[in-house]
Amino acid sequence: MDTFAALAHGMAVAVQPMNLLYALIGVFLGTAVGVLPGIGPALTVALLLPVTYKLDPGGSLIMFAGIYYGGMYGGSTTAILINTPGESASMATALEGNKMAKAGRGGPALATSAIGSFVAGTIATIGLAFLAPWLVDFAVRFGPEDYFALMCVAFVTVSATFGDSPVRGLTSLFIGLTLGLVGIDKLTGQARLAFGVPELLDGVEVTTLAVGLFAVGEALYVASRRHHTEEKLEPVRGSLWMTREDWKRSWKPWLRGTMFGFPIGALPAGGAEIPTFLSYSTEKRLTNHPEEFGKGAIEGVAGPEAANNASAAGTLVPLLTLGLPTSATAAMMLAGFQQYGLNPGPLLFAERPDLVWGLIASLFIANMMLLVLNLPLVGLWVRLLAIPQPWLYAGILVFATMGTIAAKPSVVELSMLAGFGVLGFLMRRFDFPIAPVVVGLILGPIAESQLRRALAISLGDPMTLLQSPISATLLGVALIALLAPFVLKGLGRFKANED
Repeated sequence: MDTFAALAHGMAVAVQPMNLLYALIGVFLGTAVGVLPGIGPALTVALLLPVTYKLDPGGSLIMFAGIYYGGMYGGSTTAILINTPGESASMATALEGNKMAKAGRGGPALATSAIGSFVAGTIATIGLAFLAPWLVDFAVRFGPEDYFALMCVAFVTVSATFGDSPVRGLTSLFIGLTLGLVGIDKLTGQARLAFGVPELLDGVEVTTLAVGLFAVGEALYVASRRHHTEEKLEPVRGSLWMTREDWKRSWKPWLRGTMFGFPIGALPAGGAEIPTFLSYSTEKRLTNHPEEFGKGAIEGVAGPEAANNASAAGTLVPLLTLGLPTSATAAMMLAGFQQYGLNPGPLLFAERPDLVWGLIASLFIANMMLLVLNLPLVGLWVRLLAIPQPWLYAGILVFATMGTIAAKPSVVELSMLAGFGVLGFLMRRFDFPIAPVVVGLILGPIAESQLRRALAISLGDPMTLLQSPISATLLGVALIALLAPFVLKGLGRFKANED
């Protein structure tokens, strides 16, 4: 009953006029950027971090969550209409969705995507509301050594799962951890890696790093690719509405996709790509119309889209209860919390229940808004695809610079923005994942302080990290997660040599 009472209190917060406006802005912006190829919700949240610096924390976080949900949905529009997923999680949707659009059934494909997103998002948000308090009760028992071990799991899983190469992921992570050392050491009061620059004594701003890597780096990367293949836009022909047969073939994939997306999204190494492809392969095996797969089967759109949106709610479970980001957008939202001096985790539920439960309740409202907005506004989203890329990315650069100046007017800050932009471009160019850098900067100082606390309590005995059952288990998980990609790669090479 406590959960129902907390959710009712959260709903009272979420339906306040300003919070409703924030949610509407969030889902509108999220869908718009999800539609534009290459501009995902992580980039949008990064751009808005400095702009929302002095706004209400609750409203801003509700807007960021709306952007996340909207972005996950918006990526399906380009996947279906031009075979270019706006988000990597929409790749599975493109397999059948674009074939449906070419066959003149783009309307039902977009409809099953929108309704599936609503069904999955609603069920997954209910799961978030009931799972979060249970995880919080568990996390309250954590000691400093347990938190340090949990951070190690986050470091390894994030760096190993973002990108194709674990070594590149770990390299990105160490860049972030190094940046996290910049500033005054809280224990000794000594300056570290500040190089005599007073502005660096407070440390590297997460917003500057995020905007530089995601926004400026992306703009430079797009500008560097001079030759683009023209994508043919498939017009939406016929009715947008689904037939009775479409409904009959879609409702089970929606539910199965939710069952894949929510639990896998909540795992530290989950993400949205794995459940969407699992859902696609499951629907391909279970369908009564196997001959349609590869030619435009509606189940191949319904299942992956449900899994995609359910994973977004799943990602918020470890973020809110443990402070662990499992996706690039979750890392940006964690930066948003820290911007307002808030640290997601078990204490946040006790200290700011209105904010946490207001955020969770707003996800139900955001889901409803997405359904109401998206079907009637399909024409508008399609027109967004006609914006010339030079205009789009020039606007992003201007917005990024203005936002950084507004948050912290300083020549050093602008120079750092440019430097991080070049770093982001080089990382994109050489296929290094960007999210681990942000995660390293945010979680690195927290991991350091927890390790120091654990060692201080045990009078410097490092074995204290293995004496707690929770800590020992988590460090074991981190070690397995670190070694597994290399072992699997070695086995793959061995098998290839045998063949």
